Amino acid sequence: MPESAKSDILIVDDEADIRELIADILQDEGHSTRTAHDADSAMAHMNTSAPALMILDIWLKDSRMDGIEILKTVKRDNPDVPVIIISGHGNVEIAVAAVKQGAYDFIEKPFNIDKLLMTVNRALEASRLRRENTSLRGKSVQVSDLIGGGAAIRTLRQQLDRVARSNGRVLLSGPPGSGKDVAAHYLHRQSERADRPFVTVSSASIAPDRMEEVLFGVQHEARAHVPGLFEQAHGGTLFFDEVADMPLGTQSKILRVLVDQAFTRINGSETVRVDVRVISATNKNLTLEIEQGRFRQDLFHRLNVVPLDVPGLDSRREDIPTLVEHFVTQLNGEQGLPVRTLSEDAAAVLQTLPWPGHVRQLRNLIERILILGPDSGEIQACELPQDKDGAETDGRDALSAALAGLPLREAREVFEREYLIAQINRFSGNISRTASFVGMERSALHRKLKSLNIVTMSRGGTRMASIDEVEDDE
Repeated sequence: MPESAKSDILIVDDEADIRELIADILQDEGHSTRTAHDADSAMAHMNTSAPALMILDIWLKDSRMDGIEILKTVKRDNPDVPVIIISGHGNVEIAVAAVKQGAYDFIEKPFNIDKLLMTVNRALEASRLRRENTSLRGKSVQVSDLIGGGAAIRTLRQQLDRVARSNGRVLLSGPPGSGKDVAAHYLHRQSERADRPFVTVSSASIAPDRMEEVLFGVQHEARAHVPGLFEQAHGGTLFFDEVADMPLGTQSKILRVLVDQAFTRINGSETVRVDVRVISATNKNLTLEIEQGRFRQDLFHRLNVVPLDVPGLDSRREDIPTLVEHFVTQLNGEQGLPVRTLSEDAAAVLQTLPWPGHVRQLRNLIERILILGPDSGEIQACELPQDKDGAETDGRDALSAALAGLPLREAREVFEREYLIAQINRFSGNISRTASFVGMERSALHRKLKSLNIVTMSRGGTRMASIDEVEDDE
């Protein structure tokens, strides 16, 4: 089976000939193997990298721990690793004790090769199914995918696809609500770690005095340790959401973990090694945070190996109809809300509104419309917010009042400027589509834009229109 061919198996036995025999048998089946003769060498292998399976002799000569003690330690620190116990002195009591401590199965020496292989394959298959179930449970609560076909989101998707092939740390920057968590999930799903855990650290929601406990776990004397988020993410991805909100004291410890890929738990003394890819996100200017002493510069350079910008909704207005369709389908599946399509007039309004809350604000608005509106028919422009209680504005609510105090020529110029900027941004800077919609020849539109001091420039992977603020000194 494919899983077996890729499995790394650790064999722990004090008899060299037994270790070599089992290793030869498993290697013939396509497995890779490692061997250890006592507790110290076994734990050294575990700390280097956890195997897919451990085969463990219950009696180990001249070892500081016997097989049962090693089993307890392995199941405490690496609960996902199945352990098969073997012994030449087996009896029912030992078998029951081993299974109670978490062993997958028990095999007596001298063992039958076919039975050994069957047990190994079953243990690996059971472990694979557990990982798949965990992955499926995680996917059921995952946020939306990267929706849209506009230039800005295509650029981001291409960048993430390239980065996914490596294990480099990624820093995602973008305004609140733009979908940095969506981009992080997408990056994880496109990587070779896709079937391993994706764990989120909500830097702003964890109390500073509990941050180290949450990240690194706690070692208890009388019972099994409480694993931290680094351990939970072993083999997968750890996502630091809004990393700028992390306490300074924790930042120094995170830095050491990134360098060493190892740490000690709270109240613990043993070194815990992890294999974790770190993705971070922030809506703040980390350079400014560093200057003001709120963020460590050395940590910034560790996290900022691959910086990527997640565009806000104002840079991807052409994706709004597609996003609305996606949210309607999603809300229908999650809450049973009605399935409604978006009218052309409503789409035009949504594409020209400012969105300070970005994609998150759009989703909330669609949810509200589906809850309060009719159960069928198109979403109409009249259902969209007309005041500050809905999609907030950036000062253009007062446009009509401002126009009332201007002469007709100046008022018309203000209106044309605002109208054309909104339409150009709606079509992501595409002048041909804008000209077609507003009913002008492309050359005439260019002349009009020049007369109104409207320019377009690249921003967030797409072209945006704005007023040319540079005034002629002459």
